[in-house]
Amino acid sequence: MKQYPVPPFPKQPQPVPGSQAKMDPVPDCGETSYKGSGRLAGKVALITGADSGIGRAVAIAYAREGADLVLGYLNEHEDAQDTARLVKEAGRECLLVPGDLAQRETCLDLVRQTVDRFGRIDVLVNNAAFQMTHQALEEIPDEEWVHTFNVNITAMFRICQAAVPHMPAGGSIINTSSVNSDNPTPQLLAYASTKGAIANFSAGLAQMLGPKNIRVNSVAPGPIWTPLIVATMPEDQASQFGSQTPLGRPGQPVEVAPIYVMLGSDESSYISGTRFGVTGGKPIL
Repeated sequence: MKQYPVPPFPKQPQPVPGSQAKMDPVPDCGETSYKGSGRLAGKVALITGADSGIGRAVAIAYAREGADLVLGYLNEHEDAQDTARLVKEAGRECLLVPGDLAQRETCLDLVRQTVDRFGRIDVLVNNAAFQMTHQALEEIPDEEWVHTFNVNITAMFRICQAAVPHMPAGGSIINTSSVNSDNPTPQLLAYASTKGAIANFSAGLAQMLGPKNIRVNSVAPGPIWTPLIVATMPEDQASQFGSQTPLGRPGQPVEVAPIYVMLGSDESSYISGTRFGVTGGKPIL
C-alpha cells in the first residue's frame, strides 16, 4: 500500500488525450509485476481505451492470464504499440484498432474487426473515456458536452449492442464507471454525469442479458494516475491528485486490473449487476 508514488507530483501539462510515456512518475500498469495464472485461458477480450492507464493494465493482466486481445484506442499509437508488445511477449495474439468512439461507425468497426479475427467476444471491457475540467456551467461548450456523452456512454451502448450477438453464454461485459457516479465532482460535470449513466446502464443491462447468461458489471475507480489526469486537469490539481483519499495518494492502474480479471473470469459466474469500487478507501454508495 505504500510502495507507490505520493503527491505532490511535478507539473506536467499535456494535450488531450495525453501520453503515458511522458508522465512523471510513469503510471505502473503491471509491466514488471503482474503475474498470471491462467484465469482467462482461451478467452477473447475486446478492451477500449487500451493504450494506456487502466486499459493498458487490464490488457497486460488479461494477456498474462491467457486471453487474446483486441485493443481499441484513439490515436496514441506509441503507447498502443508498446501495450501490444507486452501482450505478444505474454504469448497472446493482439489486434490494434485505432479510432474515435464518438463516431458510430468506429464502434461498429471495432466489433466487426474483433469478430472477423477471432469469431467471438468472451469479455468486453468498455473503458475509454473523455473529460475536461470547468469551474462554471457557462464555461462548458455545447459540443464538448455532447462529445463527452458520445465517447463515455453512447459508444458503450453502441459497442454492447453490436457485440452481444457475438458473445457466447458465460460472456462478461465490464464497464468503467467512477467514484463520480455517486459523488460527482462539480468541475467534472459532464464526465461525472456520464459515469452515473454508466452505473445505471450496467445495472439495467445485467438484468436484460441475464437470460442470455451474459454478465454485466461496472467498476468505479477513484483517483487513478493516468494520462487523462495530466491532460485534462489544471496543473495544481494534477500535482496534488489523490492526496484527498484515505490512503493519501492516487491508485496505480495495476491496482485496478485485478477486479477486471475477476469479473472477466468464470470465477464470477454468479456476479452480475454490481458496481465495484477501487477508491483508496473512499466509500461508494
